[in-house]
Amino acid sequence: MGEVVFILGGCRSGKSSHALALAEESIGTDNCFIATCVPYDDEMKDRVRRHQAERGKKWRTIDAPVKLPEAIEKHSKTADVIVVDCLTLWMNNLIMEDLADEAVFEKVEALKAALGKARCPVFLVSNEVGAGIVPENQLARRFRDLTGFANQRIAKCADKVIWMVAGIPVNIKG
Repeated sequence: MGEVVFILGGCRSGKSSHALALAEESIGTDNCFIATCVPYDDEMKDRVRRHQAERGKKWRTIDAPVKLPEAIEKHSKTADVIVVDCLTLWMNNLIMEDLADEAVFEKVEALKAALGKARCPVFLVSNEVGAGIVPENQLARRFRDLTGFANQRIAKCADKVIWMVAGIPVNIKG
């Protein structure tokens, strides 16, 4: 089974760059980048294009905005390494699918199961959303709470957990 490394931190803390740098140590001929972003506007489309160009041709991109557990289960059978960027956007997408909290909890459990079966190293990126103020509206609080729930579950099952602060990796597990 593959090692699971969970990298979280604030926005622009260096999470994605660090995940890719660590994944480079396991790189082979089939390197899978699983993207959860749905680029709705031009700025986000440009950002996605820039990130794809930065990764280069050695990474195969799989779009999995909602079916992340299924993508990991399928692609970990043949991939040398997987990077998932990011769980935060995956949670957003699940909420936008109008899933009830229980259904989101089930998706997180399915993700844990897929990680447990992964045959290659998997590096997952997520935002730490609980360090700020309490959001003023119900949807933002629900997002924060569900993302915090997911982060806790994934951190618990991960072999390593790294918290990024201002571009500096801080090992907190493993």
